[in-house]
Amino acid sequence: MKCPVCGMDCVRSAKDILAMLPTIFLPCAECSARVLDKRAPLPDLSYSLPCSCRKRFIDDVFAHMYVIMVEQGDLLKTDPLVSVGTPLVHPGFAMDRPPFLPEKSLVLLSPKVTKKTAEILVRDVVELRGVVKSAAFTPGIADTDLDSVPNVYELLAGCDVRADVFPLRTGPLVMYKQQSLIHIEFPRGNDLKIRAVEKHVGKPPVPYFVDACCGVGTLGLAAACMGVPHVVMNDAWYASAFWSAFNLEVNRDYLKLSRVKIYEQFEDMQKHPVAKEPIKIAETEGEQTIEVYQGDFRLLYRVLSAGTALTAIDLFDKNDRERIGMIQKEWQEKVGGEVFIP
Repeated sequence: MKCPVCGMDCVRSAKDILAMLPTIFLPCAECSARVLDKRAPLPDLSYSLPCSCRKRFIDDVFAHMYVIMVEQGDLLKTDPLVSVGTPLVHPGFAMDRPPFLPEKSLVLLSPKVTKKTAEILVRDVVELRGVVKSAAFTPGIADTDLDSVPNVYELLAGCDVRADVFPLRTGPLVMYKQQSLIHIEFPRGNDLKIRAVEKHVGKPPVPYFVDACCGVGTLGLAAACMGVPHVVMNDAWYASAFWSAFNLEVNRDYLKLSRVKIYEQFEDMQKHPVAKEPIKIAETEGEQTIEVYQGDFRLLYRVLSAGTALTAIDLFDKNDRERIGMIQKEWQEKVGGEVFIP
C-alpha cells in the first residue's frame, strides 16, 4: 500500500502486520544487549552496530542517536540518555521485554533535535523511520469549540507513519497514524476504552454504532470488528478523519466489506484542516456499512441515518463533568439512543 506521507511502500495490510508480530522484535542467537541507565549520561560515547541479523537492542540504538546529537550540539555530554526523546516502535503492541529493533522500526519524538541532526539520524541510524520535533503540547484537537487550528509537531526527516496493534475479543486491530499530527495512544494490552466499547456493543452486537470523536478510528473499527452492521466515524481534525478512512482499507480483510471508497485525498484535506459542517470522507460497500465524516460532532445528527444508535463520544478533556453532561443531553435530544463516554 502506498504511504500517503512519503509515497513509499511502508504501509502494509493488517494481515501482513499481524504475521510479523511473533518475531519482529526478537533477537537471534548472536544478538547482544547492553542495558543502559536512561537517567544518566552515556558512560562513553560509543555504541554497538546491528547484529548480522540486522537487529539491534533498543538501548544501543539510543546510544547511537545520543552520540550523533552530542556531536551535532543538540545534547551535552552531561545530559541523560532519556534526553534523546521518546521512542515509538513500529508496529506498536504490548511487549513484556525491551525490543531488538530491525530496520525502519522506530519513530523518534524529540524536543531537542534540529532538522540537520534529524537528517543525519535518519541517514545513519538504520532503525529509524522518521524523526519528529515534539513540544510541550498534545497534537490534535483539544478545543471542542473548534475556533483555532490545532498545534502539531513537525516531521523533520524520514516518515512518521506507524501502526499500533490493539487486541479485541474478536482478534487484533491494526491502526495507522501520522505521529506528528496525532496524539500518542500506545497499546498496553488492556485498553479500557476498547473494553467499554465491547461491553456496550454486546453480543449479539447493536445494529448501529457512532464514534463521534473518532481519532484514527480505533473505537469505531473495534465496533465494526465485533460485527456491528452500521458504523459511523467522525472527527473534525483532518488527520484523524483521513486515517480513520485509511484504516478501513488496512483492516478490510477482517470486516464484511467488498470495497472501501475514499473521497478525499490527504493533500486536499490539509486545505480544510478543521471542519464544522460534516463532510463524507469515505464509505464502504458490502455486508457492513461504514461511513467516515470530517466535521463537528455536534452537527453530525444532520447526516446520520434514521435508527437508534449507540454512540461513543471520546472527548479529549473529560474533567469538565458539567459540560460533558450537557453534551450527552444535547446528543440524546437530537439523535437519541444510548450515549457513553469511554
